[in-house]
Amino acid sequence: MNSAKRYDLEDRLIEFAIKNIELVEELPKNRAGNHIAGQMIRCGTSPALNYGEVQSAESQKDFVHKMKVILKELRETNICIKIIKRKPLIRQSQKLDSIVKECNELISIFVSSIRTAQKPKGKVKKI
Repeated sequence: MNSAKRYDLEDRLIEFAIKNIELVEELPKNRAGNHIAGQMIRCGTSPALNYGEVQSAESQKDFVHKMKVILKELRETNICIKIIKRKPLIRQSQKLDSIVKECNELISIFVSSIRTAQKPKGKVKKI
């Protein structure tokens, strides 16, 4: 991965974390809102934080493992967003639609990157 693309992805993950924080700040201050807010803060900011570890992976296996951790956190964030939308815990807005779109795009990027990283080992594994 060239350095320009790496930093573009890093910036996207940071912006995604910020959007998640902003979304959390809109949640109601009740039992359900507080529970989802705590989950969203953890899983919605984790991809950006873990991306630094990916950049320092010690081996291809370590790289793939760290990328899969990010993918898990993105998928957890996606489920939290679905709960927020279906409940609904906040009014539907362009901001919510935007974060859903970005989460899905990031999931696709990480699935593709993991598959690519696994190719030299032989068969591509299902993620």
